[in-house]
Formats: sequence, C-alpha cells, structure tokens
Amino acid sequence: MRDILTVMKFTIKEMVKRKSFIISTLIILLLIVIGFNIPNLMKKLNGESTGDKLLIVDNENVFEGNLELLKQMDLGYEFEITNQNLKFDDIKQKIENGEIAEAIVIEKQAGNVRIRYIVESTSMMGEVPEGLINTFNSLYTSMQIGKLGLTEAELQSITPNFEFTLEQTDEEEASGNILVMMMMSIVLFYAIYFCAYQVSSSITTEKTSKIMETLVTSTSPRTIVLGKTIGIGIVGLLQMIVIVATALISAKAFLDPELLNNVLDMSNITPYLGIITIIYFILGYFTYALLYALTGSTVSKPEDIQSANTPVTLLAMVGFYLSYFTMMNPTSSLNLFASLFPISSPFCMPFRIMMGLSNGTDVAISIAILIVTILVIVKVAIKIYSNAILNYGTKMSFKDIINIYKDKKN
Repeated sequence: MRDILTVMKFTIKEMVKRKSFIISTLIILLLIVIGFNIPNLMKKLNGESTGDKLLIVDNENVFEGNLELLKQMDLGYEFEITNQNLKFDDIKQKIENGEIAEAIVIEKQAGNVRIRYIVESTSMMGEVPEGLINTFNSLYTSMQIGKLGLTEAELQSITPNFEFTLEQTDEEEASGNILVMMMMSIVLFYAIYFCAYQVSSSITTEKTSKIMETLVTSTSPRTIVLGKTIGIGIVGLLQMIVIVATALISAKAFLDPELLNNVLDMSNITPYLGIITIIYFILGYFTYALLYALTGSTVSKPEDIQSANTPVTLLAMVGFYLSYFTMMNPTSSLNLFASLFPISSPFCMPFRIMMGLSNGTDVAISIAILIVTILVIVKVAIKIYSNAILNYGTKMSFKDIINIYKDKKN
C-alpha cells in the first residue's frame, strides 16, 4: 500500500507540474468565463440595446396607431415608430449611419396592404422573419375584427384559446432538460476519455526516458499500474470539479436568471446525482485508464501511441455515442441497455437518474457490472503490462499480446 501511495504521489506531482496541464486548464476556465459572458459582451457592443433597432414607417396610418402595441411585446427588437413620409434613400441613410438596423414601410396598394422590409443586405437575412409576419397579421386581424362590433362571446367563438398538452404512451415518464443532459454527457465523456488517455501517454514517456526501469526495480508492475492510474485519476477528478464549479458559478453570475431557468434548467441536479456522477466518473475512468495502461506498455516510442490506442479510442466512442443518441428516446430498451453496458454506462446512467428513470436496483446492477469489468481488465492489464513494460523493440502486435497473456510462465 505504501508503494502505491509513493507512485501515486510521484504521478500527481508530475502531472500538476506539466506546463501543458496548467496552460490547458487555465485556457478551459478562461473560455468558460468568456462563454458565459458573451450575452453581456454583445449588449455592451450594441450600446446596451436589448435587440436590433427596427424603424416602422406607417405614414398612411394603416394600423391606426395600434403599432404602439409592438413595444409591449417581447419580440427582440427596439421599435421606432413614425408616421413621417420617409423615402427609400432616407431609410438607406439611417441604416448606413447606424441609427437603425432594419426598417419596415407599410403602404396601401389597390385595396391590399404592402409591407416592405428593408435591410442592409438580403444575404444576411435570407427572408423576412416569420415572427414579424405573424405579429403584423395578428395585429391587423384583431384591429379589423374590433371594427365589426362583435360581442365578447362572439369574439371568443372565432378566436378560441386552444390548450395544448403533451402526453406519452410509455409507462415510464422522463423529466428534465435534455439539452443540459447532453451537455453534461459530453463533459463527462471528455473528462473520462482525456484523463484515461494520459495514462498511456505517461507510461510511454517514462519508457522513453528510462524512468520505468528505475520504477520496476523499486516496486512491482502491479503497484505501478494502480499507483499511476489512481494518481492521474485524482488529478483528473479535481480538474473536472474545478471546471464544473467554474461553469456553474459563471452561469449564476453572468447569465440572466430567466434564461438560466428556461434554457439551462438545473432543477433536477441534486447532491445525490452529484455523488452518483462522481462514482461513475471514477469507475468509467478506471475502465478506460487500465485499457490505456495496457496499450501504452506495448509501445516504446511516443509516435506509436496513437495507433496503439486506436482500439480503445474506438471502444470509447462507441460507448459515448450509444449513450448520447439513446437520450433522444430515454425510455427505450436501448437506453436501458446503454446504462448497464460497461463501456457506455458511465456516460448514460447518471442521466437516467436525472430523468427519474432509474431506481436503486438499476444503479446497483450497473455499478456491479462496472466493478466486475474493472477487475477483469485489471487482471489482464497487469499481466500483460508486467511482461511488456520493458519491451523497447518494435510495437507489439495484437497476436503478441494474446501470446503473453496465454503464457503460463508469466
């Protein structure tokens, strides 16, 4: 146990002292803070405006003063309404001077109402916004209905208030924000993947610098595998906690509370979910880190790491995408399978819990399967690692790895 702690401390010190680790962590944290500050930065660049300034010209009073109602609607525009007879060149000048972003000119033509939408470049807009079209149609229709002198009952009969509800036939009902779940799934995957990848990189680097020979003579290969895996895992876990904490603090500090509640609804994130997520991070990390330790020990040159790690990388990608895409239908049998399958459960089960689809029994079974998988991988990885770690020749083939494992002398 003391030897494992020694290797673990050595690994943590080496990881934390790396310039690449420090710089990459600082860049990630800085990008998170800047990312959550983008809405505030855009407001400052636009002069604290809440939206584009839109000029509406109704010199013929087609809407009979009802356009003022637009200012009470949350359409994302700052409206400027005028009855002046402004020509196209006048409006063009205002757009070029930056006084307005766009303009709408309302005209009567042969009994019809023509609305001209004027922008700086049509390639930037593509087409007239659907929201504005619906708003003007609704406003004009309401104005004309009002002129008919209908009673309140008659008015309600032609403009019913439909109440829409969404229901499902599945007995299990998923709850929670899918966007938040997918974002967190991506974060969890990259945290596990990149931390685990560091194990193979570290082992190969130490083989190249001959440090591994010193370690092997001082302690057993089993101790090296477990010590390095735990050490890198602790650093990765702390890094993930710092990144997630920075993201949550930045979201609370810089985002509008209404936007945070509507788009990033985190009401389902509980202490229990946080503990479960950390458990799955640890187990998922051990699963892939031990596989990467195995592949890292089979190469002697850093340039061979990429090709040696390809099978494990593909396995990780299959697990992630199996989890990610089954979230589109979280009550499906395939999503349940993904939450139990050891290569995908670390990315899937926490979010089934967040959606209220998993009970304690499901979680226990999933964790048990992961632990058994880890024990099998540990046994295989340590045996192959013990015999491949001092190999400084060419990269070992898959056949060579199988032969080492089958050799009873090893």
